[in-house]
Amino acid sequence: MPVNASRRSDPRMSNIGAVVFDMGGVLVDLQPITHLFGAEDKTVDESVEANWARWLASPSVRDYEMGHCDLETFATRFVGEAHLNCTANEFIQRFRSWPNGLFRGAAELVGSLRPDIHTAILSNTNSLHWHEQRDATAITKLCDREYLSFELGLAKPDAAIFEHVIADLGYEPSEILFLDDNQINVDAARHVGIDAVIARGVGEATAALALRHLIQ
Repeated sequence: MPVNASRRSDPRMSNIGAVVFDMGGVLVDLQPITHLFGAEDKTVDESVEANWARWLASPSVRDYEMGHCDLETFATRFVGEAHLNCTANEFIQRFRSWPNGLFRGAAELVGSLRPDIHTAILSNTNSLHWHEQRDATAITKLCDREYLSFELGLAKPDAAIFEHVIADLGYEPSEILFLDDNQINVDAARHVGIDAVIARGVGEATAALALRHLIQ
């Protein structure tokens, strides 16, 4: 899809044609990652970055978010893998309550984008969180398109999921802005040519969009 001529002719305008949002941590508020590992478990490193690294590298998390196993199998595997002091059912309750709903102002931010900008969600997620999380109805209607790991069988930070997004949107990689709260995903998107930036919450997302003159 060619860049809009008006964007080419106005030096103040970005060449971005599509904005792709990560869901959790950018549009949707999440409880701290330590919520999943169990704050009462003193054997768990409570460093946010360390626990995020463990989560993102987990084979059981990856399998579940790519749709390769069901919730109960995932929970059983993860409890054992992470050496948690809880049952699989107790972990499922933690996992179910992890998303806190849309950040205040998130829906308004997406709605404030210029009308020529296409929007999408790109998320490593699962059927439970996509369909049953707080604000699920609003979230599923928020953007023009959704790229969900459990539906695609692809996941960040693999290049394949970003290449799928590029092909489906029909824009050049440099015409896509991707906002994510994890550096590993930002780096992977940049590797395939996407304009990607860290954005943790609505404030940082707003700043990135405003810098590129994408807000009306």
